[in-house]
Amino acid sequence: MALTACTQAPPGAAFNDPHEARNRRVHDFNVSFDRKVLRPVAMTIAKAPPALTDPVVAFSHNLALPGMVVNGVLQGNAGIVVTNTVRFVLNSTLGIGGLFDPASAVGLNERTTDFGETLAVWGFPEGAYSETPILGPSTQRDSVGTVVDLLLDPFNFTRPALSWRLQLPSSAAALVIQRGRFSETFDSVLYDSADSYAQTRLMYLQNRRFTAGNATSASGQDAADPYADPYADPYADPYAN
Repeated sequence: MALTACTQAPPGAAFNDPHEARNRRVHDFNVSFDRKVLRPVAMTIAKAPPALTDPVVAFSHNLALPGMVVNGVLQGNAGIVVTNTVRFVLNSTLGIGGLFDPASAVGLNERTTDFGETLAVWGFPEGAYSETPILGPSTQRDSVGTVVDLLLDPFNFTRPALSWRLQLPSSAAALVIQRGRFSETFDSVLYDSADSYAQTRLMYLQNRRFTAGNATSASGQDAADPYADPYADPYADPYAN
């Protein structure tokens, strides 16, 4: 947790990226990996009928729900706890182990959250922006959150074999399927942008600040981001002159 506060943003900065040179090298590697491995596999799988791929995504999302329930408790957010608990029960039973999503059919949509948002609720700043090999964009706060989410997952305590044999592979498969489904969006950012690194950073930080702001608001705390410029255009390109 201390890592999230060890690097402060420059005053008035729209983002905190003191390690940009290293991050750009990692980004170049990630783009190369996407071009040579991830995108071709994802585009091949995208040709499969949804009847085959939808259960994989649903199964992955269902296994992630207990961890979200834990984070809901830590955030003091009853809505996240109740909704995701009921979803997990319905989808694990009526949905045949989570292969189908009857909960959404009755209006119980997933309340996505993670430990990065929990840290935001607790008042930890986002820290420096970073790009992780394969996993992509992150911040110091979200990097810590990713590690803690693995430790907090109830399956790691109750059924560790289920976590390693099913949860991680299904999560990876779901990400590949989503890469294929939203290929136009991914390709426009990675291959059509004048500066794909800057575009990726901008989109990631905007999205995470939005979700973190919603998380803190739902917990009755100030949703203001400590690094946000109140006079800045949130859609402005930071590299534009």
